[in-house]
Amino acid sequence: MFRPATQRLSVATASRRMVKTLRHFCKKAPRKLRVSEALSGADLEAKVQVQGWVRSVRSQKANLFLDVNDGSCLQSLQIVASPQLNDPLLTFGSAVEVQGVLKQSLHAKQPVELAAEHIRVVGECNPLDFPFKIKERHKLEYIRQFPHLRCRTNTFSSLLRIRSEATSAVHSYFKENGFLQIHTPIITSNDCEGAGELFQIEPSSQQNSEDENYFSIPAYLTVSAQLHLEIMAGSFSRVYTFAPAFRAENSQSRRHLAEFFMVEVELAFTRSVEDLTEVMEDMFKRTTERVLDRCAEDVDLFHKHVRPGHRDTVEATLKERFLVMTYSEAINILKRSSQTFTFPANWGCDLKTEHENYLVKHCGTRPVFVVDYPYQLKPFYTRDNRDPPEHTAAAVDLLVPGVGEVYGGSLREERLDLLRARLEKIGLEDNYNWYLDLRRFGSVPHGGFGMGFERYLQCILGVDNIKDVIPFPRFSHSCLL
Repeated sequence: MFRPATQRLSVATASRRMVKTLRHFCKKAPRKLRVSEALSGADLEAKVQVQGWVRSVRSQKANLFLDVNDGSCLQSLQIVASPQLNDPLLTFGSAVEVQGVLKQSLHAKQPVELAAEHIRVVGECNPLDFPFKIKERHKLEYIRQFPHLRCRTNTFSSLLRIRSEATSAVHSYFKENGFLQIHTPIITSNDCEGAGELFQIEPSSQQNSEDENYFSIPAYLTVSAQLHLEIMAGSFSRVYTFAPAFRAENSQSRRHLAEFFMVEVELAFTRSVEDLTEVMEDMFKRTTERVLDRCAEDVDLFHKHVRPGHRDTVEATLKERFLVMTYSEAINILKRSSQTFTFPANWGCDLKTEHENYLVKHCGTRPVFVVDYPYQLKPFYTRDNRDPPEHTAAAVDLLVPGVGEVYGGSLREERLDLLRARLEKIGLEDNYNWYLDLRRFGSVPHGGFGMGFERYLQCILGVDNIKDVIPFPRFSHSCLL
């Protein structure tokens, strides 16, 4: 078919444009890498894209240097660029997108750098108003004042990576050892601990009459998942949960939070407290080993700058078997001590933090299990040792250096007559008739324990205040954000 010359020209032009467009779309886009991936050195000489936040800016005559971090690791990636790529918006804290080629660096501390071809500022930051200063190490007490910004500091970003890895390590441990994870409820009608330190649940707008509860019965935020796990342990021999717990303690001390996380475990077919201590010790050691291995750089930051020398304490903890002593032996040690305690240590008293720390030091700064507590100190579900004249319960606490109690557990009372008698004595038989049913229908000896996750992190990192190991601390008179 004959076409006029002008029409043939327009068709040819359109074809060339189409080829050019196809070439544009067929070009390989720069691979997007996290900073940790870029620093691994696996993509040297490749054109890549990195996104993150500027940690420092150094403008020189020949080059522009940026340190960029995206939270994937403690170390930042050095960006080397032409001075022409400088921008007044490139400041500490600004968010950037950088394209360039990964190169081998001549600096031993930074083996990889990114030779930038393009830098785009995608988020501005005014460093003059920012509460954290460049290259200044702020104390944990200071950054705690800024819960919305403290994740941008090296110390707290390291803490959050460690916390994430420790969470994964806990789940992996239980998965590898045949435990079934149970999602236990946050809202409950039970007071597991019997201490009365509960947050009661009520609708924000009162839809019902004053005498009517939303759930028809009083409901609370859970203080422990133990009773729900005991239900599951009647069908599954190994169960656990990892969930928040709540205590309405009117305390602002460095040891207490109103909201915290608990790892709780229940084991069926137990024979003695030793069945529990074996799992406690193994879980503590395997979880810690994984965290130290996979978060070495982040953990080192705490062991060098927050609690210098704490690494030796942690490593010694992993190498040696945990000690075991009875409550009676612990009281005798405290009584023989030349140290003056604020709270006297007499048989029948609850061990205070000062007692726990002294016992750990007495044992050579090693973790120690304290077993067989006075029966009257423990909740109704704790198994009676029936050992007059002392009358103790099959309960256990794990005390660790720098923190004190981090685990608490017990064998549960599986004998129906003894459990019913205790519930009758404290006037709770009607409330816990369902709990007695667990003993009526196929009960077996069983037990369990709980680990305070934040206290565990304090222990391995050497952090004094529990508010510094949780993203958003809630405690008496403080619920920021």
